[in-house]
Amino acid sequence: MEEEQLWIRQVLAGDKQAFANIINKYKNPLYATILRMTKNPQDAQDLVQDAFIKVYRNLHKYDGGGAFSGWLYRVAINHCMDEFRKKRYSTVQVQLEEEAIINPNHPEIVFLKREKSRQLERLISTLPEDERLIILLRYVNEISYEEISELLGVPLSTVRNKLHRAKKKMRDTVKREGGYFHELSNGG
Repeated sequence: MEEEQLWIRQVLAGDKQAFANIINKYKNPLYATILRMTKNPQDAQDLVQDAFIKVYRNLHKYDGGGAFSGWLYRVAINHCMDEFRKKRYSTVQVQLEEEAIINPNHPEIVFLKREKSRQLERLISTLPEDERLIILLRYVNEISYEEISELLGVPLSTVRNKLHRAKKKMRDTVKREGGYFHELSNGG
């Protein structure tokens, strides 16, 4: 994006206020990803702040070769993984704010969407950390397989295999327990 490239040039030229544009653009999606990784809102806020500090300090290392969003996520996720290794975060289930999950409509629709979102969150939270991360990057942040491969430093085949394995585990759980996710059990 040309806009991002402009902001980066401005920051590198000494305009610290230009970095606020980057933060404003990425803070919510980055927070959502990290929240799903940590399952703790306070830890997620702290990690997002730390990640933006790292991005700011290392912005000169971004070479413009790939998407800036991919580079930013790589820096943030690597920071989170380092923190996980240090602290061995426990994954405590967290209730996401309803406004972030559902679109207020008819009460029955609201109820069904809420239940579906809870079930999906629960399914994702049961996955091993590496598979959960790939699911979140692919489907929440809409990052391509290639970018995920680059971001995590693993072969493209590993990304595809882990994604396939995670979806299969989720489908199997849905089949075993029954539920709302017909598209998962039908290969979606």
